[in-house]
Amino acid sequence: MIAEFAASWALFGHAYVAGWLIAVLLSLLGVVVVARDQIFLGAAVSQAAVLGMALALALGSAPGLHEQDWMHADWTLLLAGAACAVLGALATAGGGRRAGESHEAITGWVFLFASCFSVLLLAHSPHGMDEINRLLASTLIGATGSDAYVFGGLVAAVVAVAVAARDRLLLLATDPEMAGAVGLRVRAWNRGVSVALGLAVGLSIHVAGVVYAFGCLVLPALVAKSVCREVRAMCWVAPAIALAGAVAGFVLANHHDLPPAQATVGLLATVLAVAWVIARLRSARAA
Repeated sequence: MIAEFAASWALFGHAYVAGWLIAVLLSLLGVVVVARDQIFLGAAVSQAAVLGMALALALGSAPGLHEQDWMHADWTLLLAGAACAVLGALATAGGGRRAGESHEAITGWVFLFASCFSVLLLAHSPHGMDEINRLLASTLIGATGSDAYVFGGLVAAVVAVAVAARDRLLLLATDPEMAGAVGLRVRAWNRGVSVALGLAVGLSIHVAGVVYAFGCLVLPALVAKSVCREVRAMCWVAPAIALAGAVAGFVLANHHDLPPAQATVGLLATVLAVAWVIARLRSARAA
């Protein structure tokens, strides 16, 4: 099995590296999402990214713009998806409290709005719908060396910020009210985290698809939460689980000729189910 995987490296090495870096990047951000119990936020931001790409495709197919090749270019879809993902994340970053709506209500609205209009915009465009379906079921095979460098840089940047501001980020994730009481600019930090989350998810979806991006965002952090007592430990355990799951998932996918993204997410979901069962058994014994 390992020999077969090594033999495939010449063809898919860039895709493997990009997929592993995406898993690490999103799992780091996922610690904050899970610590705040905002898991559905990942789904909403993912759909917002899809809406951005659908909007770019719809504009590219509009009368007078169909000859503009740049409207269909990968970089246009990439930027449009990342921009809408950032806007979707910012929309949920405390804005609901001022408007009298809960965070969950705003998140649900973003998810439903983006889910509906990403389809409605392209309802009469077969090519556009094919692109949306590709995003929803991407297998990561199309990732390039440039993608690997981009996500490598993003991982380095997130790790650097996390190390430099670890105490503030931990306080923000676990007790926002206390963070405000000690002078932390909670609103500004929330916006910064939202921008990072939206950017990471938006870029990841263009390369890896919705299922892989959302799965790597929440599943490793949820597994880490079930085995760790502190959020600080989750910051190390979650990316380790994400990387191990992605490596194992890609090896299994190559051996059994399966889509690597779905194989990885399925493996991580299975690990989470096992972790939940073990945690429940321990609680039953302690009682």
